[in-house]
This record gives sequence, structure tokens and C-alpha cells, in this order.
Amino acid sequence: MSEQTQLVPNNSLITKTPEEGRQLAVKMARLIIKVTQPDPEMREKMRPIYAEDAAMLIAIGQTVATEFATIAAANNYWK
Repeated sequence: MSEQTQLVPNNSLITKTPEEGRQLAVKMARLIIKVTQPDPEMREKMRPIYAEDAAMLIAIGQTVATEFATIAAANNYWK
């Protein structure tokens, strides 16, 4: 794993709003893909494959949902 990639941006899961939390979840999901496949050319090559595969798109959604659940809990569900 690249030491330059910060997997938790700003080293915090705390956000002001649920919308910011959702945006952070998407960013974190994208970062883990970048770390898992660090070669940008390979990621670009694979993009058309998962763009047309419903199961892969659902898996991406599940990854974001898991990240969002963690962020929501860290923010006490914005209560």
C-alpha cells in the first residue's frame, strides 16, 4: 500500500451533515479501489467491464453503504 494514500481523509470520520458523510463514504470507497489497484491504466481498462455489470455496480453500492454506516455511527447519526 502506498504510504502517500490517506485512506481516511483528514484522519477523521466526523462530518457536519449526513450529505457530507455520504460524500466522504464515496471518497473512501474510491480510495480503497485505488489502493487495491494502484495502476491507473489498469483501473481505466477495467472501468468498462464493471460499468456494464449490474452485480459489480451493486457491490460498489454496498461498499459505499458500509463506509457510510461507519461514518454515521462515528457522528452519532447526526443527533
